[in-house]
Amino acid sequence: MTKSIAVFGSGPGVGQAVARRYGKEGYEVVLVARRRERLESLAGELAADGVTAHVITGDLDRSDTVPALAGRIREKVGDPTAFYYGPAPTELAFVPATRLTRELILDRLPITLYTLMGLVGEFLPAMIERGDGAILSAQGAAAVHGRPHMSGWPTILAAQRNYLQSLAAEVTGQGVYVGLLYIGARILGTPFEKDYQRRLAQGEPMPDMPAADPAQLADLLWDMHATRARLEAHVPA
Repeated sequence: MTKSIAVFGSGPGVGQAVARRYGKEGYEVVLVARRRERLESLAGELAADGVTAHVITGDLDRSDTVPALAGRIREKVGDPTAFYYGPAPTELAFVPATRLTRELILDRLPITLYTLMGLVGEFLPAMIERGDGAILSAQGAAAVHGRPHMSGWPTILAAQRNYLQSLAAEVTGQGVYVGLLYIGARILGTPFEKDYQRRLAQGEPMPDMPAADPAQLADLLWDMHATRARLEAHVPA
């Protein structure tokens, strides 16, 4: 039976690298994000490498559409063996904790937590029945350690982390692996990295951040899944 992975948030960076890494391991790949053009381009690259890839457009900020989205995925590959969840809000809107508002939190809850919970509800039962499956996520390290002027989205990522930690403790004995990767680095090839270099070249004061290769991050997630030796990894360690 061919294994499959649904990649939610297939933008430049870790999502695309995860699609390539799992494709290399023989997984059929379902790419899910808002923009079809980018997904079609990635699917073409994967196909050139011999990977079967499917494109499904979906707004992950619309948690009410999860049942329909799950149905479209099942039409392509059945219940996926694994899924990766790593989308980000269009506007990250980091703010000081002293200025954090209820409205800002509510605005980012759907894409960060509600949709993820809905997808777990859709696909976890089949993983448990099979006795095999994986739920993977990669997010910013601000979810782990609160930092000055970086409240907002990281506040909800911390809640996401708590949810996934609890989920992991409940399903590990049933053959389902939950793996969490937290990245405190700028990721090469992303819009953030491009903006970081532009502002650095213009002489703006920028934080000294290490760089991370998305392919290496995807390798790390794959190794975590393959060995199931640890729940979390942090980059840099």
